[in-house]
Parts: sequence; structure tokens; C-alpha cells
Amino acid sequence: MAKEIRTVYGEALVKYGKENKNIVVLDADVCGSTKTCLFRDAFPERFFNVGIAEANMTAIAAGLATVGKIPFVNTFAAFLTTLGLLPSRAYGSYDKLPIKLMGAYGGMSDAFDGPTHHSLEDIAIMRSLPNFKVYVAGDATSTDWLVKHALEDPSPMYIRLSRNAFVDLYDAQTVFEDGKGNVVKDGSDATVVACGYMVGNSLEAAKLLKDEGISVRVVDMFSIKPIDSELLLSSARETGAIITAEEHSIIGGLGAAVAEVLSEANAKVPLGRVGTLDRHAETGPYPKLIEKYGLSPKAIAAKVLETIKKKSQA
Repeated sequence: MAKEIRTVYGEALVKYGKENKNIVVLDADVCGSTKTCLFRDAFPERFFNVGIAEANMTAIAAGLATVGKIPFVNTFAAFLTTLGLLPSRAYGSYDKLPIKLMGAYGGMSDAFDGPTHHSLEDIAIMRSLPNFKVYVAGDATSTDWLVKHALEDPSPMYIRLSRNAFVDLYDAQTVFEDGKGNVVKDGSDATVVACGYMVGNSLEAAKLLKDEGISVRVVDMFSIKPIDSELLLSSARETGAIITAEEHSIIGGLGAAVAEVLSEANAKVPLGRVGTLDRHAETGPYPKLIEKYGLSPKAIAAKVLETIKKKSQA
């Protein structure tokens, strides 16, 4: 059974913390939720609980980065990308300090805490900051790789995580590349470009459509910025329709990033976007929220059918 992404992340911190003594971890008094408590227990001298003070936490991380530390900054994505934004912009974006912002409970995965704790705009916020790289963990293996990549790449970066377990997409031998998406299922009639939890839902949608004789390619676009323009354009040429799927607002997120690539390349293919529609969600069970806000496999399949019908008009 797949592990929760947050647990995989905590275990990866411990694993790489044994290898690299420059790793330091900061948390805003929610280490039981982010699972950075695993690192705290293993390396208490390298763990800093700053309390519920997200801006201070991010500024402290920047200070640690100036003396050669690699700071992983942790709290719920909704707070990290808003309350922690000013120092992220000043010290990460402008000064290019290698702070690693780890957005826990991305999307609606903090389901029962409601809209104040959901993050449906974090990707849009962070990809607009110069010099920041932006990633979304797609499963346990990619989560582990993203922690390793954060250690090796000196860029400031935002990595969106989740509370929940995701479908396993990769095995331990998978090779990941910065700025490159992965085709997790090939197809010829349309391409669904997804990230995070929505990759699993897109694979389920592809199964539904296979029963209708429609072949769907599914891409895990875990690297939002830089984005894999080459794969997007080749998929547009080869399948003739692009659909994006994200647990995020359709404004400014993955769908917007893909639209930018296609429009600037003058790729004449229909584009459909699955995401939340310029609104906040509400409190409730996670599967019910996914269903209500149009992110289910059935909703993705419906968007694929709608988009394919536009092929002749492109």
C-alpha cells in the first residue's frame, strides 16, 4: 500500500540528512503534520521550530543559507506561499539564496480544515517569482527524488507536497530530469498533462476512455517551472489535443503554463483545462471535495471528450 506523501518526505529528509550535514529543517509548529518531526528526532541540533511565524521562518532560512546551510522550510502550503511570501521574494527570488520551500498539504488535502487551509493558488504565486523553480510531487518515488534534487540544485525552489497517499507511478530505477515531464501512459488521441494527485486520476480517466475506444496519453508534469516545452509540443503534434489536470485553480497554474507554451509556439490544437474554477473550496471529506469541484476521473474524461470534439476546428 502506498505511503502518505508527507511520510515519504519526512523519511527522505532523514535519509539525506545522514549523508549531508548541511541540511537544516525549519518548521512552523506543525512538524507532526509535515512529518519533519522524523528529522527532529534524528537530528535535533539541525531542527528549528520557529512557532507560528511563517515570515520569520523563511527569513531565518535565508540567513542559514548565507552560511552554507541547505534549509528546508516547512508548513502548510496555504501559509508558506502567502504569509511567507515577502522573505521568499526578497531573499529567494531577488538574492537567489537556496531556500527550499516545502508546501505541505497541497491542494485540498487538508480537507477538514477547510478553505483557510486549502492551497489552490500556490503554484500560480510561486511560479511568478523570478529565479524560483516549482515542482509538484507525483508519488513516493518522485517525492524522494525531489528532496535529493533540492540538495543538488542551488536554486530557490518551491515543492508542493500532500497529506495523502498517491498512486505509485514509478519504481526505484526511474530516472528523473529537471525540467522534463514523464509519459506515464502513452496514447494517440489526446494528451492529459497532469501533476500531483491528478496524475492518478488522469490514469483512471484514460481507463474509462479506453472502453470508448479513445487512446489517451498521460504526462506527469512534475516540473512546473522549468516546464517541458519539448514534450508538450511533441504531444500536441502527435495526439492533436491537450488537456491539463491540476488540483489548483485554472488561473495561473499548470493549465496556464501549458497554454503559454502552446500559444507562443502557435500550436494549433484544442486545449481543455481541469482545475478549480476561480473559487474557494469548502470543508469535507477529500474524495467528496475532489468530486464536487470537478477533479474526478469522470470529470477529466468528460473534458477529454469535449476537447477532442474541437480538433476539427483547430
